[in-house]
Amino acid sequence: MADKKQGYRAVAKWLIASPTKVRPVADLVVRRPYAEAVAILDNVPNKGARLIKKVVVSAAANALDRNRKLDEDMLYIKEIRIDEGPRMRRVWFRSRGSADMLVKRMCHISCVIDEIGKKTEA
Repeated sequence: MADKKQGYRAVAKWLIASPTKVRPVADLVVRRPYAEAVAILDNVPNKGARLIKKVVVSAAANALDRNRKLDEDMLYIKEIRIDEGPRMRRVWFRSRGSADMLVKRMCHISCVIDEIGKKTEA
């Protein structure tokens, strides 16, 4: 399999947030220009928006750092993946000596940013 250029990446792992709560926020900004996506994420009040914004800004910084000819206006969000991470299990003690399991879910967020005018082959 030949290595095709996939754009510029950034990954954040082991974030304590449920993937099912973060995915709808990611769907708001995928396939949008970088500046518009950051503006959307600034105005969404969810915790997931704050986490996704960090990854998107990091991917854009990677793109601008590696390729000095790029401008922020030329970038768009090609892909955002919200994968499920491990689960922290905690014991929640209840009445009469019983206990419940408290599950804290984690997620991994990966973002790919690419140039707007670039042709991609599938």
